[in-house]
Amino acid sequence: MTSIIRLYRNAYGGLSTPSWMLALVMFINRSGSMVVPFLSVYLTGSLKFTIEQAGIILTAFGIGSMAGALLGGWLSDKLSPFLVQVLSLVAGGCLFLVLAHITTYYLLLAGILLLSVISECLRPANSASIALYARPENVTRSFSLNRMAINLGFSIGPAIGGLLASISYYWIFIADGLTCIVAGLFFYLYFRQLPARQSTPAVQQSVSEKSPYLDIPFLLFLVFVTCYAISFTQFFFTLPLYYREVYHLSEIQIGLLLGFNGLLVFLFEMIIVHRLERKTIIWHQVVLGTLLCGFSFVLLNLFSAPVILIIAMVLLTFSEIFAMPFMVTYTVKRAGERNRGSYLGLYSMAFAAAFILAPFLGTKVISYAGFATLWWSAGVLSLFTAGGFYLTMNEKKVTEPLKLPSN
Repeated sequence: MTSIIRLYRNAYGGLSTPSWMLALVMFINRSGSMVVPFLSVYLTGSLKFTIEQAGIILTAFGIGSMAGALLGGWLSDKLSPFLVQVLSLVAGGCLFLVLAHITTYYLLLAGILLLSVISECLRPANSASIALYARPENVTRSFSLNRMAINLGFSIGPAIGGLLASISYYWIFIADGLTCIVAGLFFYLYFRQLPARQSTPAVQQSVSEKSPYLDIPFLLFLVFVTCYAISFTQFFFTLPLYYREVYHLSEIQIGLLLGFNGLLVFLFEMIIVHRLERKTIIWHQVVLGTLLCGFSFVLLNLFSAPVILIIAMVLLTFSEIFAMPFMVTYTVKRAGERNRGSYLGLYSMAFAAAFILAPFLGTKVISYAGFATLWWSAGVLSLFTAGGFYLTMNEKKVTEPLKLPSN
């Protein structure tokens, strides 16, 4: 027991206070993450839209996310990550409150598109702030702390969302909106007292200050990030439908199963990253995480029992634990001081592109070929993506141990 306590203390030790505050902001925000996990179920179940209509709305969410990622990265460089985060959280929260009263197809389509633009501006701005305030020797752990907070919140949000949805879906919009506004106010009150910029030598050793659009290896890397995200984000879009249609789970059961993902990330990610942070080769972990993602979906076709849902969720969770922190670290290490927001904006855009493609492709495959074909396809795509990561990231300058210099 003593060794376990020491392990957790070491994993969380040495992180800067602003890093903890950024994580707390994201925890508050993600504790209200109820709308997106239940959006496909809400659209098809409560509003009686077809799967194709739901897919179009979810695709609009992805289009807005891509635009928001680019806009948020650009605004972070031109204005400040601070201002972008405040506006994104507060304005996004207000829009959630408005969407609670919209039930017609075209108005909801437009509202979801606008919401995703505003909300996704947060991601690159928040990542830029993490890189800004993290201590040089633990940049990766600072990103993992933030992800841990997001996933701890996500373990709470869907679980509460399932309870609220069993009463009325109206309340998940209200709860999501209020937590966004509270997170925005908390962020403003704390970070307005801090200097606008701080030097982070760990990141200033980056490849160059050139435009990320001219960084060909990085652009190829982003192609495979998008491929990974297309597979992984079935977690949000089609996996809840699979739980309901095939296993007939209730909203509460779906919420608990989705929340289990966040709980596992909270328990294990910081420990794993702490152990690997200074010893690992970046692409090793990204490839491993990608393969686990594909296998988690293929497993759903190999066995048919409720316990497989839990095992597959465990594998999918460890996929993101191994892959995502090191993907963003690779991005930060390639960026320069003056173009960090643009690099992180493009990285966020790669995930946003998946938010366009994943629901569109996923719902189309389900409609015409069924869930089994979708899961086999996700497995094949993950295998292809793992090979792509190996080829694009296996360069001498990025295959050295992930060790960041200290002051």
